[in-house]
Formats: sequence, C-alpha cells, structure tokens
Amino acid sequence: KIGTINIEQAVLGSNEGQRDFQALQKKLEPKQNELKGQNDELESLQKQLQTQGDKLNEDARATLVKQIETKKKSFDRAVQDAQEDAQNQQKEIFQRILQKMAPVIIKHAQEGGYAMIVDTSNPWPQSPILWYGEGGDITKAVVDLYNTQSGVPAPAAGATPAAPKTTPKPAAPKATTPPK
Repeated sequence: KIGTINIEQAVLGSNEGQRDFQALQKKLEPKQNELKGQNDELESLQKQLQTQGDKLNEDARATLVKQIETKKKSFDRAVQDAQEDAQNQQKEIFQRILQKMAPVIIKHAQEGGYAMIVDTSNPWPQSPILWYGEGGDITKAVVDLYNTQSGVPAPAAGATPAAPKTTPKPAAPKATTPPK
C-alpha cells in the first residue's frame, strides 16, 4: 500500500505552521512598509521627471536623473535582501516543523500498513508522480496527529492561515482522473 502526503500543505496547515508563518508575516511588515515608502518616493521622483523634465535646466535634470538612479539601485538591493531574508526565515520555519513532523509521518505510515509514502507537493513534470488518488492521501491525518502531539492551539476563529508569500515549493493540484 502506497500513501501520499503533500508536505507543504501539512507543514503550512499545522497549527504550529500557521502560527509561525503569521508571526513571521507580522515581523516582516515593518520592512515591507519601509520598502513601500522607498518605492513611493522613487515613483514620485520619476513622475516629477516626467512632468517637469523638459522645464528643468540641464543641471537640475541631470541631478534628478542621478538621484532616481541612485535611489533605484538602493531600492532594488533592499528588495532583493528583504526577499532573501524572508525566504531564509520561511525555509527555517518549514524545516524546523518538518523535522518534528517526520516521526509522526513515519509512525502513521507504519501503523497504517503503508510500504511507501510519496510527497505530492510538486506537480508533474517537476515530480515523477503523474497521478494519485485521494484514497491514499494521509496529509490531513498527519496534520491532525501532529497538532495533537505538538499541543499548539488552533489559530483564533476568523484568523486566516498565513501562507508565506514565497513558499519553498508550489502546491500540487490533485488529479482525479488518470492522464490520457
């Protein structure tokens, strides 16, 4: 008997995953707001150049163009650094929870008589799995077991699960009929 699990959904769907990714999102908000402010300032300068560029003398226009180029370089670097930082923190949370979830997956698989569990997080062709049916999917069972074992309470009613803006890998659609 072969089972499937969407590891990404399991980690992100766990109470701990939801809590930790929501906390990360809140932690990253000040940086996102700072970047938005920098972007607004850059757009304002670009608009100023478009509307007043032909009215400015050559020195003033050159100064404005130089200022825009400098701010754009700085902004681009800040965005790249922020994205890398966010991705690294997301990966750390994901790996930490997965490390704790792995024994739960193994125990559930052994108790359920599974010979193999296959991760379906990546869709074909990124994954060798062409098709799988719902019957062998243990994702929800593992999340429920993990939530019970971890002791982390479910998010408050009305709180939406905070999936990271850039997840480690894309979620896989489930096929319901075999490919032709």
